[in-house]
Amino acid sequence: MNYAVILSGGIGSRMRADGYPKQYMHVAGKPILFYPLETFDKTECVDKIIIVANEVWQEDIRKWLDEYHIQKFDRFADPGDSRQGSILNGLLACMETSTSDEDKVIIHDGVRPLVSSALITECFRQLEEHDGCMPVISINDTVYQSFNGSSISTLLDRSTLFKGQSPESFHLKAFTELNRSVTKEELNATRGTSEIAFRHGMDVALIPGEDTNFKLTTPADMAQFESIVSGQANKILTSK
Repeated sequence: MNYAVILSGGIGSRMRADGYPKQYMHVAGKPILFYPLETFDKTECVDKIIIVANEVWQEDIRKWLDEYHIQKFDRFADPGDSRQGSILNGLLACMETSTSDEDKVIIHDGVRPLVSSALITECFRQLEEHDGCMPVISINDTVYQSFNGSSISTLLDRSTLFKGQSPESFHLKAFTELNRSVTKEELNATRGTSEIAFRHGMDVALIPGEDTNFKLTTPADMAQFESIVSGQANKILTSK
């Protein structure tokens, strides 16, 4: 069984949307969350979808699930005290129906709306040889490190630096047990999904990510996403 855990519990404070969670904002008439949900739903290797979302939004999400005909939704999980805490809750929700040690899980940010089925499929495929998998993007800019924020301390070799993306895939049982075993302090201090796996000796494969698979964090990100979606809509209209 291949599970997908979609994180939708954040509040999007940097989006400046008056407290309205960015994943539920509508773009081209559709909640942002449902752009990646539709992709996961149509991806053949995904069997079940778990959505981590605050209880106050679950009724709205259920209505949208019906409206957009999401077939693989299985259940909700509540957000945790941190991103990794939310992931643990999503993993535990998967374990409620897991029946095999061979089950796998892929974890994705609900505010990365343009993930592709090809990337999801490749993340799962990498688990044939690795403990986990994370898509990454090369860094094109020169990167400097400063310890005081006002002068250069050292120049970093950008050829060895990468930006991590989601979705990230793991063997469900092993990754759940790892996240259950660490202290709450470590869980809450973890920022990236694969970070905790790396710290505890898991073999995490790196694969090429996608430039379009960016995270909606700022109003500029939102403007870029709206432009892309609008362009796609215009292509459909002009091709008819």
